[in-house]
Amino acid sequence: MADPSQQLPPGWITQWDETHQRYLFIDQNTGQSQWEPPALPGPGVPAPGPATAGHGKRRQYAAGQTQAYYGDSGVVHPPAPGDMAGNAVGGSSFFTPAGGDQAPPAQSSQFYNAPAIGQGQGVFAAGGFVAPAQPSAYQQQQPQVGALADQFGQMGLQGGYGQKQFALHTVNLVGAFLDPQELVAPPPEIRLPPGASVSQEASANADYTYQRCTMNAIPTTNSLLSKAKLPFGLILTPHRSLKEGDTPVPVVTDQVIARCRRCRTYICPYVTFIDGGARWKCCMCNVSNEVPQMFDWDQATNTPGDRWKRAELNHGIVDFVAPTEYMVRPPQPPVYVFLLDVSQHGVASGMLATATRTILESLDRLPNADNRTKVAIIGFDTALHFFCVPPGSTESTLLVVSDLDDVFLPKPTDLLINLTEARAGLEALLGRLSDMFVDSHSVGSALGPALQAGFKLISSIGGKLIVCTATLPTLGTGALKPREDPKVFGTSKESSLLQAADTFYKTFAIECSRSQVSVDMFLFSAQYQDVATLSCLPHYTAGNTFFYPAFNAARSEDAIKFAHEFGEILASPICLEAVIRVRASRGLRMSSFHGNFFVRSTDLLSLPAVPMDQSYAIEVQIEENITSPFVVFQTAVLHTTSDGERRIRVVTSAYPTTSNISEVYASADQVAITTLLANKAVERSISSKLEDARDALVNKMVDILTTYKNTMTSSGGGASAALSIADNMKFLPLLTLGLLKHVGIRQSTQIPSDLRAYAQALLTTLPSQLLIPYLHPTFYSLHNMPPECGTIGERGVVMPPPLPLTSERLERHGLYLIEDGQTMFLWVGRDAVPQLILDVFDLPAYEQLRTGKATLPMLENSFSQRVNAVINKTREMRRGPYWPHLYIVKEDGEAAMRLWALSMLVQDRGAENLPSYPQFLTSLKERVNGSSYT
Repeated sequence: MADPSQQLPPGWITQWDETHQRYLFIDQNTGQSQWEPPALPGPGVPAPGPATAGHGKRRQYAAGQTQAYYGDSGVVHPPAPGDMAGNAVGGSSFFTPAGGDQAPPAQSSQFYNAPAIGQGQGVFAAGGFVAPAQPSAYQQQQPQVGALADQFGQMGLQGGYGQKQFALHTVNLVGAFLDPQELVAPPPEIRLPPGASVSQEASANADYTYQRCTMNAIPTTNSLLSKAKLPFGLILTPHRSLKEGDTPVPVVTDQVIARCRRCRTYICPYVTFIDGGARWKCCMCNVSNEVPQMFDWDQATNTPGDRWKRAELNHGIVDFVAPTEYMVRPPQPPVYVFLLDVSQHGVASGMLATATRTILESLDRLPNADNRTKVAIIGFDTALHFFCVPPGSTESTLLVVSDLDDVFLPKPTDLLINLTEARAGLEALLGRLSDMFVDSHSVGSALGPALQAGFKLISSIGGKLIVCTATLPTLGTGALKPREDPKVFGTSKESSLLQAADTFYKTFAIECSRSQVSVDMFLFSAQYQDVATLSCLPHYTAGNTFFYPAFNAARSEDAIKFAHEFGEILASPICLEAVIRVRASRGLRMSSFHGNFFVRSTDLLSLPAVPMDQSYAIEVQIEENITSPFVVFQTAVLHTTSDGERRIRVVTSAYPTTSNISEVYASADQVAITTLLANKAVERSISSKLEDARDALVNKMVDILTTYKNTMTSSGGGASAALSIADNMKFLPLLTLGLLKHVGIRQSTQIPSDLRAYAQALLTTLPSQLLIPYLHPTFYSLHNMPPECGTIGERGVVMPPPLPLTSERLERHGLYLIEDGQTMFLWVGRDAVPQLILDVFDLPAYEQLRTGKATLPMLENSFSQRVNAVINKTREMRRGPYWPHLYIVKEDGEAAMRLWALSMLVQDRGAENLPSYPQFLTSLKERVNGSSYT
C-alpha cells in the first residue's frame, strides 16, 4: 500500500497501525486521530477562526480543537445511543482508534506451567476472550456497507458497526483440565461499541474489583435473559482496600458536581455533550442538562481548564468532595464504644486481656486526623461497669449500674471522652483493666443492657459499638437460652437454628441504623453462643462478625489471630453515615439486595458504616426491552470519611447489549455468578430450608447446562455424551460443588449451628477475591516447588503453581499447603524424609511432629525460609483483615484433623456421601440429558 502522506493537508501525518494493517491519520495541531483520509482544503476555504467569547467560566473550545468531539452540528462524541448503528449525529463519523473495541494489552502471568488455553478464532487471555486482530470498520459508512451493518445487527450487536464480537468457545466438562490459575484471571473483556465513552482511558470503566456484573454483555430482552438461565446481578465492593501498586481513587475537590436533573445520575465518561459542549445528555434517561459554569475552570490555578482531563470524565470510579447541600448535619467524628465482657469466662480465656492490650496498642492507629475521635469503655457481666476518665487526668472512676431493667447512664459527662484530650487516662485504664476483674467469679452476661447503654451514649452522634463477648447473653433484655439440638442437624428443622431466636436484636439493630450506629461482634465462647442471633446486629447495621470458637489466649496462635484482626478493624479508615443507591439505564431495575445493610426504601441502602473490603450483591431485572447499544450501572455512596469530610464515591460501569445468546454466554463472569448464587443460597437456607438452598443450586446448574446444550451445541435437544459449557464458565460447576460442600450449606449431621451461622455470615460479606478461595481452596505442593518459589521476584514473593483439589496429587513423602483464606493446613506425608522434617520443623523425625495449631519456626536454611515466605504471602496477598490459623496435619495423625483438611479437596468424594467432582458431573449430565426428553 502506498504511503498517502503526499496527499495530506498541512499539519497531518500518517502512521501505520500493525494491529489493523492500515494507516492512521493524525492531526499534529490537535493530537486527534482518525481512519478516514482528511479532506484537502479547497479554494476559498477560510481558516478556522478564534474561539467564540463565552460567558461565565465555561470554557469555549476552538472549532479545530473540538471537531473530534462536536462534529459539524455541535454534537460531542460519542453519538447518542439511537445513532450508534449508522453515522454519528450531524454527519461526523470520527472515532479514535483507542476506543472500546481494543483488547487490553497482554499481561504476563505470575504463575508457572500455565497450559495454553483456546485456539482458533480467539483465545482466553488474562483479560477474557480476545478475538484475533482484524481490520476495523470505523470508516464513514458507504452505501454498499449497509448490508454488512444489517448482518451485524442480526448477529446481536446493537449498533455494533466496528464493535468486536465475543468469541464463544465450548468445552466438554467431562475430562476437561481445570487450571486453578484461571480463577484469579480478570473476567471476560467488556467490549463497548466504538464511541461509547468520551474518554479513551482504560479507566473509563470501573475496575471489576469495585463493581462487576454477572454478564459483560447484557441481554436486550427479559425473554433472552430467561432463556439463558444465567442470574443477572451486580457485585459491589465500593470501599476496597488498596494494595501496593493499586491506583488510588481520584478525588474531585472543586465541589463542581454535575448531575442529571431528572434521574440524578452523576456525569461520567458515558454521557454525550451537545450544543457545542454547553449541555450534556444523560446516559441513563437521555435528558439534556446544562454543563455547570465552573466545569471548565481550574479553581486551583484560577485559569481555564481542560474538561477532557477532568477525573469524572476519564475514570469509572471517582470521589467527589461534597458541598454543604449533601449534609443534614456537620460530618460526625469517629466514635468507638467498646463493650467488653468482664465475666469469669472473658477473663479466664484471656479475651479481656488481649482485647485491652490490642486497643492500647492501636490508639495511634485509630482514625483521628482532626483530633475529634471519641472513645468510651463499658464492661458487662451481671452488671454494667462504666469508666469515667476526666480529660488531662491519669485516674479513672468506675461506676457500677446493677439495674438491668431500666438502663441509664450514671454520669452525663466524661464517659464518652476525646481520645486526644484524655489519652493519658485512657492508656492508664487500659493498662490495668484486665487486672481489675482478675478475681471475678461472675458467670452471667448482660449483653442486651450493655448494648442499650452504649446506644444511649452515642445515639445523638452515631458511631461504632464494638462488642467482645465470651458467653451467651443470659440477663436482662436480649437474654438467650441454649437452643442447639444435635438431633435436628441435617433435618428440615435445622434452618430454625440459623434464624434469630429473639426479635430484640433485629429491632435494636434497625434502631441503631436509624441513628447511624454500627455494631461489630467479636464472639469467643467455647460453648454454644447463638451466632445466628447475635450476627443480626452487624447484618442490619453494616458491621462485621468474627467468631473464635474455643478461644484461649494462652495459645499464642489464638492471641495473635484475634489481635491482628481486631487491630485491623480498629485501624481501618471506615466510611460513616453512608447511603448507597444504584442507578441503571432505562429498562433495568434493582430487584433485591444481599449483604450487611438496612434497606431504607425500595432502592436506598442505609449503612451507618461501610467496612473496608465488604461485599454486596444486587439482583437486576429487565423490565422493558433495551434498545441502546450499551447500558450503564452507577453506584453512588454518600458517606463521611474518617477525617470528617463528606464525600460521594461514584462507581460507573458500562456494558454492551446483545440479542445473541452466544454472546451472553461468552461474556458470563463465573466468579460474579458464584458470588451471587452464594448470597441467594444463604438467604434461602434461612428463609426456607437448607435442602431447598442446595436443590436451587443444583437446579440452576442443570438449567444453564441444558439450555447451553440445546442452543449452543449440535446435540440440540437430544442426548449427548458430552457435558458442554462455555470455556469462560467451565469452573462454574466446580464452584457450585464447592458451595454445596461448604460448611454453610452442605448436608451434614455434625456441623454445630454456630459454625454454620458464622460461615454463612462470611459467604454474604466476603468480596469475590476472598470468597472464591473460601469455596475453592488453594492447594500448593511445597516439597518439590520450583527453586524460585518462596523467593522475592518482581511482584514480591513468587508463589508455587496451584494444584487441582484432589488427593490424587498427595504423595506420601510430600509437604503440602491447603488454604481457604480462613484456615491453612500444612499436610505432612507419612514418608517425609527426615531432612525435610528437620529443615521445616527443626525436629529429628516425623514421629516427634505434633499436629494442631502451630507457628512454623524460621530456621537458618533456605527451604524453611521459602516455606515461611509462601505462608506469610498467603496471609497477606488478599484483601481483608483475616489472619488464618495454620494447622499441622500428619497423614496418619488425628482422624478429625485429617478429615477437616481433606474436606478442602472438593474434587474428592467427601464424608457423609458428598459426591466427587466426576460424580457430580455425571449426575448433572444425566439430568441434562433426561430433561431433553421432557
